[in-house]
Amino acid sequence: MSFALGATLLAIAAAYSLASLALLPRGVRATSPGRASAPAPISVLKPLCGAEPHLEECLESFFRQHHPSFELVFGARDRDDPALAIVERLRARHRACTVQVVVGDRGAGANPKTRNLAGMLGAARHGVILISDSDVLVPEDHLAAVGAELAQDGVGAVTCLYLARPGLGLASRLGAAFVNDWFHPAVLFSRALGNPSFASGVTIALERDVLERIGGFGAIADHLADDWALCARVRALGLRTVLSRSVARTALGNEPAPAIAQRELRWLRTIRSIDPAGYALLFLTMPLPLAGAGFLLAQGAPWAWVGLALVAALRAALHLRQARRAGAGPWQDLPWAPVRDALLLLAWLAGFLGHGVRWRGRRYFLDRKGAIRPGP
Repeated sequence: MSFALGATLLAIAAAYSLASLALLPRGVRATSPGRASAPAPISVLKPLCGAEPHLEECLESFFRQHHPSFELVFGARDRDDPALAIVERLRARHRACTVQVVVGDRGAGANPKTRNLAGMLGAARHGVILISDSDVLVPEDHLAAVGAELAQDGVGAVTCLYLARPGLGLASRLGAAFVNDWFHPAVLFSRALGNPSFASGVTIALERDVLERIGGFGAIADHLADDWALCARVRALGLRTVLSRSVARTALGNEPAPAIAQRELRWLRTIRSIDPAGYALLFLTMPLPLAGAGFLLAQGAPWAWVGLALVAALRAALHLRQARRAGAGPWQDLPWAPVRDALLLLAWLAGFLGHGVRWRGRRYFLDRKGAIRPGP
């Protein structure tokens, strides 16, 4: 019995690894779809909270967009937020860009980001709204690609995947591998199986009237997974949410290991609150731990050695491919891949053990479907 179970786990690990590699595009981004003859003007909403690492570089990637008509709307809760000084430097450097700044919360709800967005929406002038987190780097044709995809028939929202560019420290590099080696391929695999639920705050684009039909930002004001909640409501209207061919990057700083662990635990517990059954099956997307368990159950049989070696080789190939795409040193962290996967397994198990998360220095508790309430 243990031999059969071990063989099954090794086969699943190998099959998932092969599928993950096959689903990855060859470059950082694929060719954009055909663009509309008259691209719709876009209002980009950028909620800010502090001078995060690489913030100026990330924000400037939006100032450099090759799009005939767009505006940038920045929002901060506090007039003394240091991020606003960076916005003013960029505005002086790119005088041709239309920039608006909104200060103060204008909405209700437990999520400070959605309260910020509610205020920014009132200042936005265009019919297409693109929401993007502050720590995002995008290619110069990002708005053009996303706008063209949104213009397709039946599409209600466009989101996109991202890669993480690590800082210099080991903890930051392991944090980037969480995104590049596990999260990114797992999303592609889930989409290939027909699951349309992925949504990311790095980019969500939708038309203003669609946003109004789902109740605006007030409808998701109590959700930590506001990006998922927004796109779920768009699908409830009978519209598709599609994954853009444009791939963004997030720039990680040299955060300490506890901060990175808290962020990963927050993401995992948020996934669990949204989809408990899917969360329970996430261990199937962890090929090295899965193959290791299969190898132990097979008690070191010769064929188990072959299966373990195959999974390890595929795991190494995935890491090297993703590290090159993310602009990181591909060989530097390859020896740490087993450690990264073991930490992922531990974080996944910890995700079952509570409902508390830390976000922006505050503690929250997750309810069903990602709704949050402030903790003590």
